Amino acid sequence: MGANFSAGCLPSARRMLAHVFVVWTGWGSICAMKKLAIWTAVGAGLLIIVGAALFDVSESGSAPDTSQKAPQDGPIAAFLAAHWINPLPPQGAPPVQFSPLEASLAPEACGQCHVQQYRDWRESLHSRTVGPGLLWQFRLMDQQAANGCMRCHAPLAEQKALMARERGWSGAPSSPPPSYVPPNLHHEGLVCAACHVRAHQRFGPPAGTPIAADPLPHGGFSPNAAFEDSRFCAVCHQFPDSGTSLNGKLLENTYEEWRNSLPGRAGQSRQSCHMPDRRHLWRGIHDPEMTTRALTATIDLNMFDSEHMLVQANITNAGAGHYFPTYVVPEVVFTLRLVDPAGHPKGEIARTVVARRANVELTKEQFDSRIRSGETRILSGRFKRPKGSGWSVELRMAVSPGAHYERVFRYSLEHVAHLTHETRQFLRAALKQVEMAHYQVTLARTVIR
Repeated sequence: MGANFSAGCLPSARRMLAHVFVVWTGWGSICAMKKLAIWTAVGAGLLIIVGAALFDVSESGSAPDTSQKAPQDGPIAAFLAAHWINPLPPQGAPPVQFSPLEASLAPEACGQCHVQQYRDWRESLHSRTVGPGLLWQFRLMDQQAANGCMRCHAPLAEQKALMARERGWSGAPSSPPPSYVPPNLHHEGLVCAACHVRAHQRFGPPAGTPIAADPLPHGGFSPNAAFEDSRFCAVCHQFPDSGTSLNGKLLENTYEEWRNSLPGRAGQSRQSCHMPDRRHLWRGIHDPEMTTRALTATIDLNMFDSEHMLVQANITNAGAGHYFPTYVVPEVVFTLRLVDPAGHPKGEIARTVVARRANVELTKEQFDSRIRSGETRILSGRFKRPKGSGWSVELRMAVSPGAHYERVFRYSLEHVAHLTHETRQFLRAALKQVEMAHYQVTLARTVIR
């Protein structure tokens, strides 16, 4: 999964992309004939510590240009331009015939009928896009920068309104939310309605099986093939050509990596990998099984001389339709090591770091050793052949899904002055979350003959 949704995004005096005004209506009474509160918020680019923009958003009232190289015409592109207009308008008052359950924007309400989808979403990172990794920064940001982060972390106008009330930002409604807006919606992350509800109308992919209910809840839904098109995801997983770059490469380029890969050229959608059978799991680098499936690995052993052996591991990005890993956040360490007959590691033979590493300010790329889709990386070394039988050589993979954030969070704890006690609590919780996401997998093992 490209972008990690616990992204660090601190305000920048040097690069504040202040634009996008959001006018919110529909707060207050759910009766369209009564007075509706008007909410105003300000949007900006998603920023990260000290200065560089980690995420760019487009101008007010327009959908993001995912890439000048991507196809931008046809009915799907037209639908996406309207569906992902930036900023998203408020839902407004629900139709008078809707029951409270039909009108509700709560994910739990959707889960009453869409049981499996809700269960999947609740386990996914999309349900945790607003966590301590974002909230500690909101305590330092102005409203402009925070709305830019929420563009992908919690994009509904109603979520921004709730966050404005919580943070005491300008233009926040003085009245509590209407009944169809749960008071914790801004902490629920990328909710069902963010992708599927516009002006209380439901949208989704064409139905796989006929729907028997009559009448249909919330008036049914409008099917659209855009939900099965990779461009749907590009809104948050691809910078425009004018977006922030390091070393001549966009910071977030996942859609274009996919489009230029063999799976992309063959027409295999990103949903087919990250939403198989329409499961709402969106697994990626945080998931050991998903990450392991992206790779094939072999180990070859040969004698070098009478006492030493040569080992070569071939690591192929055979399953990911983008660079392994995509984005600037994760890091993967591959290690060849000697293992004794009891299965205990007895020495490291060789290692390599696979990542696109940048400094915490995101002003300089330090190296980019990622593996392109279809590419094979070779890791080799020499070791003294052990005496006895049962020894082996294994290829170990250690994954840090949030490696860049770990550096940013530690740097902030050490160097950012005037952090309140509560802000530091959020920051430490964010650091603990990314540290706990580490995992290791053995990719291959070969017995020494």
